[in-house]
Amino acid sequence: MRVTTDLSEIDIETVHRWLSEGAYWALGRSRDVVERAAQGSLNFCALDDDGTPLGYARVVTDHATFAWLCDVYVDPDARGRGVGQALAGTVVATLEPLNLKRILLVTQDAHGLYEKFGFTLYPTPERLMQRG
Repeated sequence: MRVTTDLSEIDIETVHRWLSEGAYWALGRSRDVVERAAQGSLNFCALDDDGTPLGYARVVTDHATFAWLCDVYVDPDARGRGVGQALAGTVVATLEPLNLKRILLVTQDAHGLYEKFGFTLYPTPERLMQRG
């Protein structure tokens, strides 16, 4: 397995299917939105030795102070094979040289995975706000 950050190597059709059909936070997301989001983000795709996509993650960042790790998805058939760890590790290694003040993410059930890479619960969640 290897992780690529080259968008030209990432099968956006597969990513769209994963997110729009299998990711609780992105159900029904259109292909156009998935593609535009990918074009405006840093993308990470775990690929099997034969090039089959195993998982995906994307990062929205200003490359100076902040990053948001989102749309992390591992194909159900690849779960338990270290794909999530490979993606998270590559994301952290890629962002580390930027010396960002903060990298955020939201997870429903993968706290243990992200804790291995230094993520902790947000200390003041009452300050976080959203619109939409």
